[in-house]
Amino acid sequence: MTPSAQLQAAIELLDDIIVAAQDGGAAADTLIARYFKTRRYAGAKDRRAVREHVYAAIRAYGARPKTGRGAMAGLAVNDPALRPLFDGVAHGPRKLGKNEGTAPTSPVPEWLLKRLDKVEAEAPAALLGRAPLDVRVNTLKGDRESALAELPEGVATPHSPLGIRLPEGLAVEAHPLWLEGRIEIQDEGSQLLAASCGARPGMTVIDLCAGAGGKTLALAADMANEGRLIACDTVRSRLDHLNPRAVRAGADIIETKLLDGGHEAENLAELKGLADIVLIDAPCSGTGTWRRNPEARWRLNARRLEALQELQAHIIDLAVPLLKPGGTLVYAVCSLLESEGADQVSALLSRHSSFSTDNVLKGVGRPSGGGTLLSPVTDQTDGFFVARLKRSC
Repeated sequence: MTPSAQLQAAIELLDDIIVAAQDGGAAADTLIARYFKTRRYAGAKDRRAVREHVYAAIRAYGARPKTGRGAMAGLAVNDPALRPLFDGVAHGPRKLGKNEGTAPTSPVPEWLLKRLDKVEAEAPAALLGRAPLDVRVNTLKGDRESALAELPEGVATPHSPLGIRLPEGLAVEAHPLWLEGRIEIQDEGSQLLAASCGARPGMTVIDLCAGAGGKTLALAADMANEGRLIACDTVRSRLDHLNPRAVRAGADIIETKLLDGGHEAENLAELKGLADIVLIDAPCSGTGTWRRNPEARWRLNARRLEALQELQAHIIDLAVPLLKPGGTLVYAVCSLLESEGADQVSALLSRHSSFSTDNVLKGVGRPSGGGTLLSPVTDQTDGFFVARLKRSC
C-alpha cells in the first residue's frame, strides 16, 4: 500500500468506528481486525501505519467526529507529513477542499471536562498518553525478584510490591513466565485495587463484578489458595475466559457464578451474610482508562453516565447483605469522576448506616471523599477510585 492508500484505509475504518460508537457496535480493535482479515494484501507495515492513523484521530477528538475524512483532515492542518497524502491518486483520499480541516480538536468532550478534577482537567494529554505495560507476579508460583531475573528488560513498579513494568511491545504472552502462569498482565493501579481488599487465607471473598477475572486471580494469590473465592458476573463469556486463566495460574479455589440480570438478588441469596470481603469493581464510564481505550469517549454521553451511576448504586445494594458482621466492602471504578466514586460512597453511607470508611491506600493517590483516587496524571497508573468500608459487628 502507498502512504496515501494507508491514509484512505484509516479514513474508511474511522467511518466504521464512528458509526459503531454511536450505535453501540463493535470496538475499534475488532473492526480493525475485521477490515484486514478481508485485505490479505496489506502487510505488517501497512497495518501498523493504518492503525497509527486511526488511533491518532481517536486520541485527538474527545467528541465523536462526523466522518473519518473530517477527522483526518483536522489532523492534517498541523501535520505537514499528513497533508500531502490527500493527493487524489488512485486508492488515496481526494485532495482537501478549501474549508476542510477547520474543525477544532479537543481531547476531552466539553460536557465532561467540567466534571473532571482540576488536576486532570489541566493535563488532558496525560489521560490519553501511552499506557505502560505492567505485569503482576503470581505469588502462588513465584516472587518478583525471581521474575525480574528472567525479565531483564523490566523494572519494579513504584507502588505495587508485585508489579513489573516492561517495555512497550514486549510479547508477554509468548514468554515462559506468562505461559507457566507466573505473571499476569495487569496495570499497577488494578494491582493496588486488588491488594486494598486485604484478602487472606481462609476467608470467604466475593468478586461481584469479576469480568475476565484479573482481580479474582490476584485475590486468589493473596488468599494463598485457601478459603472460598466466588467470581460473579452477568455475562457468561467473561467468566468463560476466567477458567483457563485460573488453571494456568494454579488458582484452585475460584468458583464462578453466573448472575441473571434483574434477578441478581435471588441468585446471590445463598451467600447472604457469609462474606468476609465483597469487591465491587463496578461498570463505569472508563474515564480512567482512556490511555488504553480512547474510543470510550465517543461512546459516553450524559444519559449513559446517569444510567451507569444508577447501576453502580444497585450493585452496592446487592453487595451489602452478602457481608457478615465486621466484613469489608471494597468499591472501585476505573473512573476519575466524583459522581461515580466519592458521591457513590457518600450515598452508600447515607443508605447503610452500619458502614464506615476505612483507610485504603497509603503513599499513593490522593484523598477523594471516603476513598482514594489514582490518576494517570499524578500516579502513572490507570485512573481508579477505590474505597474500603467496614460493616459494624
